[in-house]
Amino acid sequence: MEVRPATGADADAVRRVQEESWRAAYAHVFPAERLASDFVDADYWRRTIEVPPPGWTLFVVGSPVRGFVCVGPSRDEDEVGELYAIYVAPEAWSTGAGRALIERAEARLAQEYEDATLWVLEANPRARRFYALAGWRPDGARKEYERWGVAVPEIRYRKRLRTETRG
Repeated sequence: MEVRPATGADADAVRRVQEESWRAAYAHVFPAERLASDFVDADYWRRTIEVPPPGWTLFVVGSPVRGFVCVGPSRDEDEVGELYAIYVAPEAWSTGAGRALIERAEARLAQEYEDATLWVLEANPRARRFYALAGWRPDGARKEYERWGVAVPEIRYRKRLRTETRG
């Protein structure tokens, strides 16, 4: 399964994948009328892909695009990487697309960091199983994520990417 760096031309597909994933994974969490709308800004993804924040990388999988992953420096800790987002279109769940994306993300993060973290909604058991199977573990950190007036708990997962230090 081909995983490649995203280009600006992928922004609409990234938006579509994110919306479809949210509709399937979070129907029990967020208001149906909000999930039914177009709630992801393709222009945001286009700008982020074309002029990424320092250290960010976004990869896509499939042709047409079936999923994406975005990684970079942690928003919480210095000298730690973070997997910001990983989404696979529901029709591509359990096809290996997610596994290909997370492996590419981990390889990219391991180029710069020994450890990486990610945040996941506590109410997303499918994603939590996926991360556990990939070797990620909860590290005890928690926070609330609020969207559309709904506050839901998130838990942070962590993974050691390499054991040697670079110097």
